[in-house]
Amino acid sequence: MSRTALKEMTQTRRPKFGHYVGEFATPGIGHILASADCDFVFFDMEHSGFSIETLKSAVRYFEAAGVAMIVRAPCKDYDMIARICDAGAQGVMAPMIKDAAEAAMVVQHMKYPPLGKRGVALGIAHDNFLTSGAVKERLEHANARTTFFALIETREGAENADAIAATPGVDCLWVGHFDLSASLGVAGQFEHPDYLAALQKIIEAAKTHGLSLGRLVSSPAEGLADIQKGFDFCCFATDSSLYQRALIAGISELRSAANAK
Repeated sequence: MSRTALKEMTQTRRPKFGHYVGEFATPGIGHILASADCDFVFFDMEHSGFSIETLKSAVRYFEAAGVAMIVRAPCKDYDMIARICDAGAQGVMAPMIKDAAEAAMVVQHMKYPPLGKRGVALGIAHDNFLTSGAVKERLEHANARTTFFALIETREGAENADAIAATPGVDCLWVGHFDLSASLGVAGQFEHPDYLAALQKIIEAAKTHGLSLGRLVSSPAEGLADIQKGFDFCCFATDSSLYQRALIAGISELRSAANAK
């Protein structure tokens, strides 16, 4: 089990640190993140091509290592959101949330009645194949455990950030900075006034409604700057970029030294 449940993490503003996995879903990956003292993993099914079968295995890797798991879904459809929950993921991140209605729809997909409309399946991966206990209590436990990260990454989403944050069942606002900048017509220009204004709307919405706030960062300096702005979920780097940077640095150093002789 996770050292700290994901839902509990969203209920404090202390910084939480994690890492993005979109390439290396290997059996050791959970313990590698645990050895780095990661609080959570951002497991990406949108841009990775990971299947539900891959997810089911990865859930166990991270569960065994005590690392809480946020899964970015490739879409907002019921069948995908519900299956991610059934596979045992604590957290679901739904992409391109544009307004409160979409946020509420995802909550409905994630939660069992009376909070939502998720189809009931017990004694499977999400409840560790337990076969005992009152059904009502088991559904309540599942509802309490599932945690919703609303990914805001469009102009419309930023404009509606306050309403999204006010939606019951939303636990965290997550900024998709590349998509947001592209949606604003200033792709990759993170100091542009339009991007900064949209970002501030999201930050203020999270603060007003007492929600967690998260983002993927590429460096410790970027993460620390975010924490000063009010972010508390800091996802440091993608797995492929870290591996690539380390490999480039090492090979370059070796090649330069060898060529100098």
